[in-house]
Amino acid sequence: MTVPTIGRTLRLGTRGSALAMTQSGLVADALAKVMVDPPDGSIAGSVELVRISTAGDRSKAPVTELGSTGVFVSALRDALLAGDIDLAVHSYKDLPTAAADGLVIAAIPGRADPRDALVSADGGGLATLPSGASVGTGAPRRAAQLLAARPDLKLQPIRGNIDTRMRNVTEGRLDAVVLAMAGLARLGIGDGLTAPIPYDVMLPAPAQGALAVECRVEDAELVALLARLDDPATRAAVTAERALMATLEAGCSAPLGALGDLTQDDTLVLRGVVASPDGSAVVRREVTGSITDAERLGHGLASDLLSAGVSDLLGSSR
Repeated sequence: MTVPTIGRTLRLGTRGSALAMTQSGLVADALAKVMVDPPDGSIAGSVELVRISTAGDRSKAPVTELGSTGVFVSALRDALLAGDIDLAVHSYKDLPTAAADGLVIAAIPGRADPRDALVSADGGGLATLPSGASVGTGAPRRAAQLLAARPDLKLQPIRGNIDTRMRNVTEGRLDAVVLAMAGLARLGIGDGLTAPIPYDVMLPAPAQGALAVECRVEDAELVALLARLDDPATRAAVTAERALMATLEAGCSAPLGALGDLTQDDTLVLRGVVASPDGSAVVRREVTGSITDAERLGHGLASDLLSAGVSDLLGSSR
């Protein structure tokens, strides 16, 4: 693909949190590299970050009470459509599964570690927590899988940025909190306090650890340029995971976990789990197929889960 002439400053829209700014900065740096030294000698440009406040950022309500999926992205998409910014970087797990008219996910860079992590004072894993330990999480998916593994735990809903959540542990208000490994790694924090949670205990949210770089469909030059940041393996995995979520009609607050993995022979392995909110019922299924058939695999795994009766477990989150 030929990289087009840009020759302009690209306005990259981002949420204002430390994690969002860091993630957007990573994309800006990668984009600047392909703009500075394009293979066809086209004119370089520059990238500037534009902070945009979203409804999810302004609200202090629990995520499950914020209403529709997309509370962290709608303001960014509005700014894109209005021409106030040229591109936006999202945590892909926050995006609704329905496409936005006039916009395209032009790049999905390589994924960071998609696992969840237990953050505790001694950095021990789930098995080392004392009986009846207090654990903070605002995600029904995490709560359901935690209770399936440790029904004795006392779960507490929490919100806020990563530092705020971690202070619940370091200041002794909670025994542990559950956070995404990707966010901790990108911010370079949590050393000595963090224990990754194995996939057989907790599957991540669909597209967790992945970024989505979105722009206007009509901006053909930028679409072509951003394609150079795309990682096909990550795109296939998250496409399968989000197809599963879409087919189940499950929102971001559903007790649903999913993970797509590529083997060395480019076989895509897709795992999914749905659990009741109290963890007393858990349904796990797995399918395999070609990397080129990612969306169909997601639909197929959803059908398997529905046949196993997960509609009742998803309940009002659908």
